[in-house]
Amino acid sequence: MPGPILIFAEHLKGKIADITFEMLGIGRKIADELKVPLHSMVIGKDVEAIATQLGVSDSVFVLNNLPMDIPSPDVASNILKSLIEQKAYSLVFVGGTNISTGIGPKLSFRSGLPFVNFCKNISVKNGTVVFTSQLFGGKILLDISLPDNRGIISIYPGSFPSNAGKSDKKPPIEMFSHPVEETKVVFKQYIEPEAGDVDITKQDVLVSVGRGISNADNIAMAEELATILGGAVCASRPVIDQGWLPLSRQVGKSGMTVKPKLFFALGVSGAPEHVEGMKDSGLILAINTDPNAPIFGVAQYGICADLFDIIPPLIEKLKT
Repeated sequence: MPGPILIFAEHLKGKIADITFEMLGIGRKIADELKVPLHSMVIGKDVEAIATQLGVSDSVFVLNNLPMDIPSPDVASNILKSLIEQKAYSLVFVGGTNISTGIGPKLSFRSGLPFVNFCKNISVKNGTVVFTSQLFGGKILLDISLPDNRGIISIYPGSFPSNAGKSDKKPPIEMFSHPVEETKVVFKQYIEPEAGDVDITKQDVLVSVGRGISNADNIAMAEELATILGGAVCASRPVIDQGWLPLSRQVGKSGMTVKPKLFFALGVSGAPEHVEGMKDSGLILAINTDPNAPIFGVAQYGICADLFDIIPPLIEKLKT
């Protein structure tokens, strides 16, 4: 019989991170299909209060006495290994984020369990858990099954709905104690980005500009369209590299992953690196002069035309 599933809860600045709710949502689904419990673990300094937000879990383990807010991969993997041995977990989910990177491989090495990276989908087929991992920036998708359904799984951010992992229910909380080893890597401080810019990951509407916008002056037109639609402007990498918009507006593999309700692509060719960051948007509309532009392969609606022939009259129509 398979063992329970464990979620390593990621948090930042006193708040549970979205990746944790993504993992809880898919973890709950898989646990129910396998008929096993779903547990979570929170590690940090003064984290007992935020552990109450993990109500989708059947129980939550809390290690609350770290001298730092964010544990290093060495510290976290050592603590998780101890819990795995005590509770005989079959699967452990960790976030594939900047905060949790390094935990999965180290935990795999210490526990002897196989490691699956960049997991984008999970399903159960005839009692076997199948993990879909993306390779080469999403150009290849690989289905993986693990012996006895046991392993460490790194969940790629934005792959699962976070709302499925949220609940008002208060979970049972159990304090967990474990000696904290000294490590050469320690968390010292947050370095905040410059204030005043837009968080494109929180927008319901995004107007994305690519090479087809031609020059920096034309971005004002995209800004006007975004304002009317109640959203914000983002961009593909060539626009960012030109310095026409700040790095915080970049969508793609080396930028942000976004899932707005509406993604309006203006002069965006649709390179795989860009598509990786926006393909899960609710509705994608694209304008490009090239009928073979890859962006049309992911857009629900497309116009093969010069965006400067389309956007100005569209703006005027929307104003009325």
